[in-house]
Amino acid sequence: MPLINHREEIWPGIPLEAWRDTHDTLHRWLQIIGKIRLRLTPLVNHWWNVPLYVTARGLTTSPIPYADQIFQIDFDFIDHEMRIVAESGDARSVKLKPQSVADFYHATMDALNSLGIEVHIWTTPVEVPDQTPFEQDTRHGQYDPEHVHSFWLALVQAERLMEKFRSRFIGKDSPVHFFWGGLDMAVTRFSGRRAPEHPGFQYVGRSVMLEAYSHEVSSCGFWPGTNLGEPAFYAYAYPEPAGFKEYPVEPKGASYNPDLGEFVLPYEKVRKSDSPDELVLSFFQSTYEAAANLSKWDRASLERRPQ
Repeated sequence: MPLINHREEIWPGIPLEAWRDTHDTLHRWLQIIGKIRLRLTPLVNHWWNVPLYVTARGLTTSPIPYADQIFQIDFDFIDHEMRIVAESGDARSVKLKPQSVADFYHATMDALNSLGIEVHIWTTPVEVPDQTPFEQDTRHGQYDPEHVHSFWLALVQAERLMEKFRSRFIGKDSPVHFFWGGLDMAVTRFSGRRAPEHPGFQYVGRSVMLEAYSHEVSSCGFWPGTNLGEPAFYAYAYPEPAGFKEYPVEPKGASYNPDLGEFVLPYEKVRKSDSPDELVLSFFQSTYEAAANLSKWDRASLERRPQ
């Protein structure tokens, strides 16, 4: 098989406008599951107890405690179903198909209740302008399995490169998280110093941001286009040091977006490149260096030589 065709298979096109209705529906479905995990798990620093994680078939909550047992919720973007598996071996599934957010919410709660799991969540979606409660949302109901599958394949590549980038750091850093609030994937490095209080974001509770940004960070990630209108890799620092936005970063084509306060590298530039891995890793590294150098991180004690 020609190389370019293989690359297009593993780096699929995911233009937001082509699947926006499905994107918006899936975003809310994932928030329902994420809020279940949030409700039942003990707080871990910076909300590390709430994200989802990429699997070989889709996304997972990883194990969630319930009383003295555990259960897990998995999205399968190959067979297109959501599975709830209990420690007892009992399982339930909800088919991923065109259906309203309200229908998906009720199907999920019914499946949990049938397993003896009772959980009550705050049903207002976050980080979106339309805050119709899940159980009332009959507007969002599109689901295109091909576009969701392509989205997941893009997450697989992003997760793979973020894990490689993460391996270069021996200070405190986060796992590679998929945050269901913003529908983005991120990995974050910490200098070890406290940060000033975060001013907050629209549609996000202030307490959430204070916990998330309690310490100085350099973060990079990937989103399917929610904030920019097109899929892109991103990177930012908090607090942002003087000179950050003017810092020369790689590769060519990466730029600072003043509206977002972040560097961005368009996904399309990556997927059409002869060396996608090199472009993404150079973007992660150079934007981290911008943050670490300008903020005078103790890089000698925080990094290891790239493998």
